[in-house]
This record gives sequence, C-alpha cells and structure tokens, in this order.
Amino acid sequence: MSEAHSGVVAHQFDDAQQQQETASLGMWSFLITEVMMFGALFTGYAYYKTLFPEAYFEGSRHLDYRIGAINTAVLICSSLTMALAVHAAQISKRKATIVFLLLTILLGSIFLGVKVFEYSDKFEHNLVPGRNFSLDAYDETVNPRNVELFFCFYFIMTGLHAAHMIIGITILGILVILAWRHRFSSEYHAPVEMTGLYWHFVDIVWIYLFPFLYLIGRG
Repeated sequence: MSEAHSGVVAHQFDDAQQQQETASLGMWSFLITEVMMFGALFTGYAYYKTLFPEAYFEGSRHLDYRIGAINTAVLICSSLTMALAVHAAQISKRKATIVFLLLTILLGSIFLGVKVFEYSDKFEHNLVPGRNFSLDAYDETVNPRNVELFFCFYFIMTGLHAAHMIIGITILGILVILAWRHRFSSEYHAPVEMTGLYWHFVDIVWIYLFPFLYLIGRG
C-alpha cells in the first residue's frame, strides 16, 4: 500500500511533508487573523487609556492582581504540558501523550474555574457594565462612566480569551480520544502539534492581558 493511502497521509497530498507544511500554513494563517482581532482590542484599550488614564487606574485597582497572577502561573504550566504532549506524540509515546494532554485540560479547566470565581465577584460588587454598574468607593475626580469603559474592555477581552480556552479544551479532549485509539505516531502527529500552536497563542494573549488589566493601577 502506498504512503498516500496508508492512513497517515491524506489522499490529496503527495507525501507526509507536504501534509505537515499545509497544516502549518493553515494554522499560522489562522493565528494571524487572531492576532489582528486581539490587536484591534489592545489598540482600542490603549487609545482610551491615554484619554482616561486615572479612570483606568481606578478600574484596575478593583481587580485582584493575585488572582491574575495565579491564572498566569497556571497557563504557563499548561504551555509546558502542551509542549510535552507534542514531544511525546512526535516520538510515538502514546500514554505520555494522553497524560500530558489530560494535564493540559486540567490546568485549562482550573484557569476557567478561577475566572468564573472572578466574574462572580464582579457581579456581586456591581462592576459589570450596564444599568447596575456602580463603584462603592472611588476618587471623586474620576468619572465612573470612564471606569465602566475599562470594565467593558476587561469583560470583552477576558471573555473572548476564555472562549478560546473553552474551544482549546474541547479540541484537547478530542485529541485524547484519538491518541487513545492509536491515531498519532512519529509519522503522523500534526493535529497535536497544530493544537499546541493554538494553545501557546492563547497563553501568550493572557501574558499580555495580565499586565494590561491587572497591573496598570499598581505602583
């Protein structure tokens, strides 16, 4: 049986290298669009921060930087387990691949759990943009509406990031099933590697979100 019909290389590709290069090109093209989307949000955030710096500092002071730091550490660890999962798949270590994928899922779930706790705290203290938005105590020189704008960016950016995390965890779950069925080996591991690129990108976005949102009001 030829390589093209062996189940490792799809019929539309000439060989495994072409298939891998195509997958990489597709994933990097997708990530470029993601960079553009998050880049637009970061640009908007930075623009309004220059207009209302004190309001943004006030908004940031209502975020618990310790929670942000914990989630940052969790995601950094998840990047490590994801990289180990990719390496295990590349050398045909099926059990190791499954273990590291499951660890990545666990760490991602911890991140989302912490984020749910953080969101619930914001709802409890009426820090969600809308009719009920209010600040219990703040500098009277700061316009609460501008602080509300900060929280608009906070919920949009962290919420979009959380959505990417949920998608990533779902894909990781599918990869665990496929790995359990012996679908990955040193000859074919592109899905694990491409998911790794996606996961690292999501982690990098958070690395930027943490100081932009949680640390600007400190010092």
